Amino acid sequence: MRVLLLASVFIFLQGCVGFERVQDKTQPALAVEDQASVQNPVADSKEKPEDIAPVDLWGRIRADLKWSIADHPTVEAQRNHYLGQDALFEILSERASWYLFYIVEQVEQRNLPIELALLPIVESTLIPQSMSHRSAAGLWQIMPSTGKHLGLTQNWWYDGRLDIRSSTDVALTYLESLNNRFDGDWLLALSAYNAGAARVKRAQAANDRKGLPTDYWSLKLPRETRHYLPRLLALAQIIKDPDHYGVHLPVVPNAPAFAPIALPGQIEVADVAKRFDIEEDVLRRFNPGILRWATDPNGLHEILVPFDRFEEAKAIASNLPVGTSVEWHRYTIQPGDSIIRIAKRFQIDVGMLRAANDLEGSFIRAGATLMIPVGGEPTLLANGNTVYRASVNYTVRRGDSLSKIASRFKISIRELVSWNELDPSDYLQPGQRLTLFPSQG
Repeated sequence: MRVLLLASVFIFLQGCVGFERVQDKTQPALAVEDQASVQNPVADSKEKPEDIAPVDLWGRIRADLKWSIADHPTVEAQRNHYLGQDALFEILSERASWYLFYIVEQVEQRNLPIELALLPIVESTLIPQSMSHRSAAGLWQIMPSTGKHLGLTQNWWYDGRLDIRSSTDVALTYLESLNNRFDGDWLLALSAYNAGAARVKRAQAANDRKGLPTDYWSLKLPRETRHYLPRLLALAQIIKDPDHYGVHLPVVPNAPAFAPIALPGQIEVADVAKRFDIEEDVLRRFNPGILRWATDPNGLHEILVPFDRFEEAKAIASNLPVGTSVEWHRYTIQPGDSIIRIAKRFQIDVGMLRAANDLEGSFIRAGATLMIPVGGEPTLLANGNTVYRASVNYTVRRGDSLSKIASRFKISIRELVSWNELDPSDYLQPGQRLTLFPSQG
């Protein structure tokens, strides 16, 4: 399975945000075109005639940016950090052309501050497969427990935290709920998104007991949260006036990048990509929530395709055969069998076998049935039989390199780069997730 993982030295932004209006004159003043927009986004709504809609998505965002702040050391530091990254905004613009239009549309439909559409840049630099050291994942860096609480499906086949539409929907809903909890104060709502509402409430209570202001700038919050808001503010400043900061923002089309196609059931991604005449890595770019070679058999039977291929793919999908793309082997456990022996027999990873059968340990019972998933990269064995190499998710460790990982899993560097769409000149980052098809022979 080729999961799109764009390795980049620019992944320095892992976290969420926080921020609010200032109550202490010694603190930096938050300036907005309409002060009410920070506390009540509905009050800032206005119609934009469609006939003058900008061609460039950055221009569309720029026209609605309202939050700004007089230069503050932390904001200035974060802005300089952005500006010091060679080609950062060229790379962000390419990724934005895949995902940002949808996010902007969802933010505007909910009548929320457009600044929220920039949050995935702060969180993940627009890499859906990005994962933090705390296991927060996706464009919006949602924790596993938070995703479960918000109703996102997370299983062996699929992770809704990585899904473009699902993660955006729950993230914005969660942000709205936090905004309500903090009485319409977006600064505090975003702080809570990053650090947790309970922690922000405790920090407010501590300041209140000491007779101190309880706004974002006055609270004693974790270091990551203290830097999170300045990152968003600094990013908004640059996008608001790129010429002033000497930044070139390549044009990002103000148009849909993908569209959903209904499927007859579970499908194999490589097979459908070939039928749709779409490169598999492109198909996975828009469907990062699919973790395996095939879609979730019990999930939503739908896949996103590039918008310019929608009509052709829709016509092809309507004629796809039902239930012929994914194969399963039903195996009856024999006396003396073990999980390890069965996994070796079918040339699949032990963890994969457990996950496919919802097994937590190693206990199996003779006479019971195991479902053996068949799919992925075909491999010809010495005995002439063809099996499928199972995918393995690998988290990069400190000191890892392409050559070390390739050697460890008996694969080539070319395969490793191809499967994950890596740039061989880029450094691997600790915590970065790779998808491998290890050799079993």
